[in-house]
Amino acid sequence: MIGEPLLFATAALVAALGGVAAALAARGYRRHDSTTMGLLAVGVFCVAVLPFPIGYGLAPLLALSDAATLLCILLAHIAGLVAMLASLDAI
Repeated sequence: MIGEPLLFATAALVAALGGVAAALAARGYRRHDSTTMGLLAVGVFCVAVLPFPIGYGLAPLLALSDAATLLCILLAHIAGLVAMLASLDAI
């Protein structure tokens, strides 16, 4: 059963790298008072970081079904993409 530990490790790596990217964007926001960088930080956080605690923390804690877990993750992705689009002045 190498699949589950590999999946967890890969998801953790995505969350860690996403956290670094979000932190760098947040630092740019603070340093330059840039709304664009702030929105980018929120977007990257929602897309790359938030799904990990939802899938591996919130779902088991609240005994969410697979469908409810997927819905929460997809809502996080939507929020992140909307924030990224806003950072590009696309909306």
